[in-house]
Amino acid sequence: MKSPLGRALRQSSLLFAVLGGGVACIVAGMTVTSIVMRALLSRPIGGDVELTQFGIALTISLCLPWAQLHGANIIVDFFTQALPERATRRLDAVGALLLAAMCALLSWRTSVGAIAVREAGETTMILDLPMWWAYASLAPGLALTALIALVQAARCLRGGDLIEN
Repeated sequence: MKSPLGRALRQSSLLFAVLGGGVACIVAGMTVTSIVMRALLSRPIGGDVELTQFGIALTISLCLPWAQLHGANIIVDFFTQALPERATRRLDAVGALLLAAMCALLSWRTSVGAIAVREAGETTMILDLPMWWAYASLAPGLALTALIALVQAARCLRGGDLIEN
């Protein structure tokens, strides 16, 4: 993506992926620490499962844009290998549009869910953390993935490739 929009999407998705990787490393460190504490002291980190669930959901959400930008999401091309390049590009565009619609819908609904859960005052069982934090943290990654997929669909419909080299 060589346009200003493309550069902004690349930089944003890289930042999100680095943050997601950082969250994954923190979760991994906490999990190892909790297991060692459980084995040696019979006292794991309280709420480690809740924190792991939040952290991994956030990691996935933050890494989705980078994966979509680089075509690292699953593509099944067994049945389309023999198709002409133009037909393949159109199918890629349809797939990108469907992904954009799904991620936009998920981003919107997690945002609405965050508001509803916040108003309800729902918290986690063990740590009593506000549940809306988890919902709200998923929306930005999903929204960025939707935007990237939309740009990719437009590129395919103009005759370009899904992934820009």
